[in-house]
Amino acid sequence: MARKTVSGPVRNKERTKEKLLKSVGKIISTKGFHSLKITNIARTASVDKKLIYNYFGSVENLINQYLRNLDFGSSMNSSEYKEEGLKDNGKTLSKNLLKEMYSAVSANPELQKIIVWELYEYNDILRELCDHRERLGDEMFQKFMHPYFEENHKKYRAILALLISSTYYLNIHADSNGSKFCGLDIHDKDDREVMACVIDDVIDFAYEKYGLK
Repeated sequence: MARKTVSGPVRNKERTKEKLLKSVGKIISTKGFHSLKITNIARTASVDKKLIYNYFGSVENLINQYLRNLDFGSSMNSSEYKEEGLKDNGKTLSKNLLKEMYSAVSANPELQKIIVWELYEYNDILRELCDHRERLGDEMFQKFMHPYFEENHKKYRAILALLISSTYYLNIHADSNGSKFCGLDIHDKDDREVMACVIDDVIDFAYEKYGLK
């Protein structure tokens, strides 16, 4: 007769890890990044701080795991995106990634705060997150886009850089003071749809202008 697997401790461990990860987000939202101390995280999660070391090794690893879970770029190596990239040299993939990123930043105040944190302060954990994001993005670019653009690949990279950075700025600007930008209300559904259409247009232009003839 097969022995039953005792799953209680495993479930408890996973629940505790999830509580700790959520506590990191709660502290970022309510108290700011400088309050991400081990005592504050443990108190917010209502667990012994020793469990942070037991389950994550260090508070830095815990924060890093939270950031990677939240960071949109860290999902770029999914099989779904890889399959999509094969269809048309990454054109549809580029459009969908940018529009999904636009929605993700808009919907998540914690992600916005992390982006701002990246801008105004050097931090080893954030640098590692940025480097991780860059590696994933470059792997995707090298596989799907670079062969199509060849000597013009940096021009397409520049277009992506402009679109991604504007995605960050427009959403953070809209949520920080609620004002319009160039006459567009980023919170308005119709204006957001216009932005999505323009993203498609810019990508189409780049593939036509700089891609293989």
